[in-house]
Amino acid sequence: MVTFEFLDWMWVVFFILIMTGAGILFYRLGKRSESDFFLAGRGLPWWLPATSVYATHTATDTPMWVTGVIYRYGFAGIWYTFFSAWCAISAFVSTRIFRRSLAYTQAEWNTLRFGGVGAEMLRGWISGWQVFMNMFILGWVGMAMGKLCNYLFGWELWVGLIIFSSICAIYVLAAGYWGVIMADFQQGVIAFAIIIIVSVWGIMAAGGPAEIISKLDAMGESWRLNPFAFTGWFTGDFPIAWFVTMLVIAVLGGFGMGTSIDWYAEAQRIQSAKTVRDASYSIWWGTALVLMRNSVWAVAGLAFFVMFPYIENASEYELGWFRLGFDYMPAGMLGFFFAAIIAIHISTIATHLNLGAMYFTRDLYLHYFKPKADEKELVWIGRIATLVLLLGSFFYGLMMEEITSWLIFALWLMAAGIWLPNILQVVWWRFNAWGYLSSWMANLGLAWLVVWILPHFEIIPALPDYQQFWLLMLLGALIYMPVTLLTKPENIDHLVKYYVMSRPIGWWAPVRKEAEKRGLLQELEKVLAEGVK
Repeated sequence: MVTFEFLDWMWVVFFILIMTGAGILFYRLGKRSESDFFLAGRGLPWWLPATSVYATHTATDTPMWVTGVIYRYGFAGIWYTFFSAWCAISAFVSTRIFRRSLAYTQAEWNTLRFGGVGAEMLRGWISGWQVFMNMFILGWVGMAMGKLCNYLFGWELWVGLIIFSSICAIYVLAAGYWGVIMADFQQGVIAFAIIIIVSVWGIMAAGGPAEIISKLDAMGESWRLNPFAFTGWFTGDFPIAWFVTMLVIAVLGGFGMGTSIDWYAEAQRIQSAKTVRDASYSIWWGTALVLMRNSVWAVAGLAFFVMFPYIENASEYELGWFRLGFDYMPAGMLGFFFAAIIAIHISTIATHLNLGAMYFTRDLYLHYFKPKADEKELVWIGRIATLVLLLGSFFYGLMMEEITSWLIFALWLMAAGIWLPNILQVVWWRFNAWGYLSSWMANLGLAWLVVWILPHFEIIPALPDYQQFWLLMLLGALIYMPVTLLTKPENIDHLVKYYVMSRPIGWWAPVRKEAEKRGLLQELEKVLAEGVK
């Protein structure tokens, strides 16, 4: 339990008013059109989406997850977070391809890349899935706040889950993405500052870097300082095979779209940037900030370990970074810390409220139910969808207890069986809608079987996560590759149109030759040259 003084509560109220007020100030811009409500009119300079990328991926659950893997594996655990480096590759590959398409969402992009009934089924499936997934993410992030408030104030879990997400919804409902992006800027600055302050404070409370190293050595835990402390090729908690898996996910994943659950939020930032170059810069710099943040948290996680070693309950040691702040910072600073945590929390909540509402409004309501809806109606549908997502997230949040296990499962669910198809759809012209759709269907069932059901009934042993990844990728390929090759390629006219518009990399030779034959690439080069002049 933590006791707040008057100054502490003043910090909290002050920050809440600033953050919600900043969003409400942009109400007039957000209500102008669907493009404003979901993409801020596609006119943002790179540094605004960049700070939003960072702020969005700095949530209340993030220090719990990072602290959890560092406490358990030492510095080797930082490689769990290295998968986010896929964005550094994406900034110069898939980011540019996606921005050129002008698609609002990944689901809409699928109808540009693929054609016919298969593409329509994909758009419906992915948009529905994203509405659910954003609700799910809102739930686990909200529960992380619930757990923190329970630790700090003794509140019931549902109180912290509901209160702060509801406060955030005020400016998201009012201004949409304009409110999200402008609030994210200030929240990102606040979050980065408090992460440095609390982490350094905790490290010094443990005696400083030299003392941490000395204590680890005395405990016989000096292996925790080595990020390459391999335990064998396939054995132990940190085998070389696991490390290679992380590198593959991080490096090759940037060539695809949707290779991580983070892609869908990044895609919104990509399309809100005013140019292709701005989109690339925003993803690159946002990712750089994320990786720097993770490194700071990793050191603080070791500091917590030497002060409170050998905690067995994951739900307890996941709170390690928060305990460094609330147990060791002085009165007056506690409120500032909690206010910053609120900023960290609602930046992520705001993103996923608006993102989920965009998939519902653009891809379900406008595309399937009412194609002639006007801009005013679409903004209101976006607000209604935002409210529904908020209420649904409360339901999912109350189902979750341990943050790390849910997060890792979601990462494998999204990244394993459809990881390679998400790359193939970008780099290989022959990969079609039916192959991609079958990979989604197969992965949804296989992920539950491999991760939960078969081990529960002892049909297969409980596999390490990296083995689950490779097994799911292999099993999925045995389904979607035959489906792809046994069904017809996409219509060549459709592929040529997409190729000229997006200019993808990879194995597109037949499509490129057809585009050149029609003189479309030459015409495009002339237009681009005139644009440079």
